[in-house]
Amino acid sequence: MIRDSDGSIIDSNKSLTTYPDLMKGIRNTLDGLDQHLLEKVCYVSVSTTLATNSVLEKTGYPVALILANNTDIPNRSKIEHFILVKGGHNSAGNEVCPLDLDSVRDFVLRVKEKVSAFAISSYFSVRNPEHELRIKELIAELSGLPVVCSHELSQDLGAYERGVTAYLNARLIPISSHFMEAVSSEIKRRNIDAKLMMLKCDGSVVGISEALKKPIESVFSGPAASLVGAAYLSGTENCVVIDVGGTSTDVSLIHRGVPELTETGAVVGGWQTKVKAIRMETSAMGGDSHVWVRNHVVHIGPRRVIPLCLAAVEHPEIIEKLQQNQVILRNQIGENLQPTKFFVRSGLELSDISAAEEELLLRIGDRPLTVSEIYWNENRLPSPGTLDLLIQKRLIKAIGFTPTDALHVLGEYTQWNRKASVLGAGILAALSGTDEDEFCLQIKKDVARNMALNLVSFLLEDVSTEEIEKILRGKFFAGFKIELPVVLLGGPVKAYEKELAEFIDAEIIVPDYCSVGNAVGAVAGKGAKKLEVLIKANYTESKYNLKTSSFVTFFPGGREEFTSYNEALEFGEEIGSKLIMNYMSDAGLDTTEVSIDMHRNDIITHEGGLPVETRLTFSGIGEAGKNRKMEVE
Repeated sequence: MIRDSDGSIIDSNKSLTTYPDLMKGIRNTLDGLDQHLLEKVCYVSVSTTLATNSVLEKTGYPVALILANNTDIPNRSKIEHFILVKGGHNSAGNEVCPLDLDSVRDFVLRVKEKVSAFAISSYFSVRNPEHELRIKELIAELSGLPVVCSHELSQDLGAYERGVTAYLNARLIPISSHFMEAVSSEIKRRNIDAKLMMLKCDGSVVGISEALKKPIESVFSGPAASLVGAAYLSGTENCVVIDVGGTSTDVSLIHRGVPELTETGAVVGGWQTKVKAIRMETSAMGGDSHVWVRNHVVHIGPRRVIPLCLAAVEHPEIIEKLQQNQVILRNQIGENLQPTKFFVRSGLELSDISAAEEELLLRIGDRPLTVSEIYWNENRLPSPGTLDLLIQKRLIKAIGFTPTDALHVLGEYTQWNRKASVLGAGILAALSGTDEDEFCLQIKKDVARNMALNLVSFLLEDVSTEEIEKILRGKFFAGFKIELPVVLLGGPVKAYEKELAEFIDAEIIVPDYCSVGNAVGAVAGKGAKKLEVLIKANYTESKYNLKTSSFVTFFPGGREEFTSYNEALEFGEEIGSKLIMNYMSDAGLDTTEVSIDMHRNDIITHEGGLPVETRLTFSGIGEAGKNRKMEVE
């Protein structure tokens, strides 16, 4: 909760993610806040990884993709319902091939009962969206299903990438709608009369109605929220952020109050999109990464597990099981077959499983079991591969030793059951040939080194990770100096401050409320919109040379042709500002608080001549609301 009069945080709460029912976790968070203050809330902002997870886990709804293009797409084999039809324009916005609407009609009639939405991308639709709009109109007439056009999501060239962006966006619309309806109903159930907003992956906020049209823009909104939150909490507009979560560690940068964005667009689940997202470096090592030992070598991750200390709170029998110290032969030990690892059913039901998976699943109940207990009456252990498949499908949850447990053993973070962590450390330390404290200190150092590796790799883009790691692991009279402040976010990050300082020379900041930095960013984000208007000369060929016949102004959603350059320029300046204000209004932002900057770039072929091309870049910043008092992450 943030008080908008002075920007101070007046209350906070954090609860664990509850999968698959995410709303339970949100309710737990709201229940832990000051209920009297909660009644006064009039602004709610949501940051979510729902879109990212849906793409990664391939849980989106079925969608058909129509490409009006002369180029096929590389990953069409991943798309079940797809058609390539004749059509498209050139860079001047002129039609290069008539649109084959008959093929579109046949395709729509064939698949409309099998999909939940359609996505469309036509060649150079950012210069002329006519073909996309005609296809959209036909689909609406034939099916009534939602339609996403690529020119509505991106101004960038690249029909294939825009098509992918539209395709993924269409898949996410039903999922995001269901989630946000649940959030909205929970807010109303508590009699909170509030404006509901969502954070985008570029660090800006948008009204919920606009967000539901473009859920693809919320991919990686979690790291974006952390970045904005770190700047807010540390009071600096220039910093590098290390966000240590349960599954991963993310590094990103904010400079002059503006997050650094990717130049090419976000890559999600192997799909290259045209979504403007923050640039970040990610590694699969977090506070809940599985620590396991094989052949005296300690491994951290990449899989996430429930920490022993946390699991023991809900399942106290884990203490007794750890004291019994199940025996696994050294040649059998692996990531899944560990003496400190337990398995429990998630409660999720899935019919598409093999006989071996079903047989193993039947042996696992709603209480944690060791691998020995799962096959108590047989002289064999479960297949590691089958266990792995059940974990991937989220039918079972794994419990094991983690860096969070190591901090419990060292007494630096003691939120849950320390005894379970101590017992687990003793078992694994014996396998690695060390004692408990040395084992846990080494894990802590490894996590800090990974944080430093991510940080330096992010800042030194063209230097190989292997070379950076060689320096971090070696002993040299040289090292890495970071010019920007380094802000740490995440529950127990304070514990890693000293170790991180051994690897890098930097101002390290661990702000108050660092454990809810992501949530702070969700409510501290501002409305932002960037767009381009392009003015290009049209030529006709005379007997002796090329002659300018007109000037065309291209803008998001259309094009206009003028006889003079000044008319084209004047229209471009007007339409750019108008589109910014329209976006702010549609996004639910306060249009009285919007500031717009315009940058002009001309290409002139000879001195004193008119530009052959002018690019106008508009940047708008708006306040999400004057009365902003609370957020939900």
